[in-house]
Amino acid sequence: MGLFDFFKPAPQVLPERVRSMAQFEAKVLESDVPVIVDVWSATCAPCKKLEPILVDVATRHAGKVRVVEIGTADAERELLAALEVQSTPTLIMYKGGEELGRVSGLRPSSWFDQMIAAEMS
Repeated sequence: MGLFDFFKPAPQVLPERVRSMAQFEAKVLESDVPVIVDVWSATCAPCKKLEPILVDVATRHAGKVRVVEIGTADAERELLAALEVQSTPTLIMYKGGEELGRVSGLRPSSWFDQMIAAEMS
């Protein structure tokens, strides 16, 4: 490791894609860490603005929180029906397999930081 290796940014952590009920159970309900679920749509402008924020959150909180994304166009209808999402983007927080809460709409990075800090304390 050279001197300049200390200045390299950490590799980005991308949200994990979930398309099926089986994936949702494995990556969200059975997760050892809290999970932020982003339900999004390709035609949703706020969803597009939220994408880099979630990459930043996933990268900065890697190992402490998992971020997953569910696209309405390619997810199983059973999964979308079970989540009962009415609009996109919808953000749902899970911990220990239980839904802690949900919000709709664009949120800044600081909102996620506060939510994560509250869950970790």
